[in-house]
Amino acid sequence: MQALYKDLVKHFGGQKLTAIALGVSQANISGYVSGRWNMSELIAMRAEKATDGKFKASDLCPSLKEFQKLTA
Repeated sequence: MQALYKDLVKHFGGQKLTAIALGVSQANISGYVSGRWNMSELIAMRAEKATDGKFKASDLCPSLKEFQKLTA
């Protein structure tokens, strides 16, 4: 999961720019990248939209992946 968050940060060009794009603090982005916490459903959906689908919300947020399994 951390590698995916790092790729997301690379996509935007840094933690601060990622934070701005997703409407969160840079501290939140740092927490994702370091593995302190996972991305929420809302932020994961923002990331998918902000990257035009390059990063899927269900890949960024474990609970969305679980939800997909239950509804499939």
